[in-house]
Amino acid sequence: MKNSIKVQRAIFDMTQADLAKAIGVSRQTINAMEKNKYVPSTVLSLKIAKLFKKPVEDIFFLDEGD
Repeated sequence: MKNSIKVQRAIFDMTQADLAKAIGVSRQTINAMEKNKYVPSTVLSLKIAKLFKKPVEDIFFLDEGD
């Protein structure tokens, strides 16, 4: 699964640490998600989507191999 978290952070002028604090995870978790090394839970995905005021599908999307 791929995501556009880094792009959304840039739009909202947020650092990884800012986003992590806003949704209650570590900065390392955000880094891992952006590098596609960690697939977030449904709850975490919904928190991110709500924060960025976007549908989940606009932030998280399946890769061709998924």
